[in-house]
Amino acid sequence: MKAEDFSVHLTGFLTHHLAAQRNLSPNTIRAYRDAFTLFLRFCRDQRGIALERLRLKHIDVPLVESFLDHLEDDRHASIHTRNHRLAVLHSFFRYVQSEAPEHLLRCQQILAIPLRRQPRKLIGYLSKERLAEILAQPDLRHRDGRRDAVLLSVLYDTGARVQELIDMTAGDVRLEPPAQVRLFGKGRKMRAVPLMDPTTELLRDHLREHGVDRPEKSAEPMFRNRQGGRLTRWGVRYILDKHVQAVRNARPGFTQPVSPHTFRHTKGMHLLQAGVSIEIIRDFLGHEAVTTTQIYARANLEMKRKALEKIADGSTFPDIPSWKNDRSLLEWLHAL
Repeated sequence: MKAEDFSVHLTGFLTHHLAAQRNLSPNTIRAYRDAFTLFLRFCRDQRGIALERLRLKHIDVPLVESFLDHLEDDRHASIHTRNHRLAVLHSFFRYVQSEAPEHLLRCQQILAIPLRRQPRKLIGYLSKERLAEILAQPDLRHRDGRRDAVLLSVLYDTGARVQELIDMTAGDVRLEPPAQVRLFGKGRKMRAVPLMDPTTELLRDHLREHGVDRPEKSAEPMFRNRQGGRLTRWGVRYILDKHVQAVRNARPGFTQPVSPHTFRHTKGMHLLQAGVSIEIIRDFLGHEAVTTTQIYARANLEMKRKALEKIADGSTFPDIPSWKNDRSLLEWLHAL
C-alpha cells in the first residue's frame, strides 16, 4: 500500500462512499468532514504526526481514545458530540475493513470502542395552546407574514426536519385530494406526508401569490427569503424565534425552549395521543427504525403520569388536540 493509504481511503469514503453509495445529504457529509478535520488537527498538533505522512497503521485504539479525551477535556464537548465523532470514525473504519482487508484487525479493534452512555432526555413538545398561539402570530396583512404562516403550518403539519422544509420545491406539493407533500429525508429517502385542509388552502394561496403554481415553476423553492433566494436553516430559526418571542412577551411564564425540531416532536406526540400506531408515526416522520419513534411513547407515559398527579390535585388535563377531527387526514392515516 502506498504511503498515502489513509488519504486515499478517506477521499474515497467522503467523496464516493457517503455520497454515491449511501446517498447521504450534503449536510451529513459536511458533518463527517468536520469530524475528520478535528481528528486530523489532533494528530498534527497533539501527536506531531505530519498529515502528508499519516497512514492507517498510525491510527489505533490508544490514538482514537486520546482524541475522544481531547474532545471532552480540551474542547469541552458534550457526550452527544463525543459519540457523534466516534460514530464517524466507526463508519470510516467499517468502510476500510472491506477496502483494505489487511487492516481488518485494526478496524475491528477501533469498532469495538463503545459509545459513551448518556442520560435519556424526555423530548420537548408544545401544548396545543402554545402551538396555536405561535401559529397565530404572523401578520397576514403583509407578504412576509403570510409566508411565515404557511411555513410554520407546514413545519408542524408535516413534522418535517428543517432541512426537508427548506429543500421543498413547488413541485413537491400536491393540492388535489388527498393533499400531500413530498419530503426528502436522510439519505435522500422520499416519503409522502398528508396535509390538513387548512394547510392545503394556505399552500394554495402561497403558491399563487409567489407565482410558482405553474408546472414550469415546479423546481422553484417553496420558501424564499427577502432576496428571493432559498431560505436557510438559520432563516427558518430566525422566523420561528421571532414569533415565539412574541408569545413569550404576552406570556412571561412561557420559557420552554422552542426550535424547528420542537414542531416535529409536537407532531409526533399529537399523532400518538390521537391513537396512531408507532409504526405509522415512524413512517410519517421518516425514522429509520421504530426504536427512534418510541421516544414519543416514553414521553407520553411521563405525560400521563403527570396527568394523574394533576387529577389527584383536583386540576384538569387538556383535551385532545382539535386537529384529530380532521376527517380527511384521519382517513389518510387509516388507509395506510
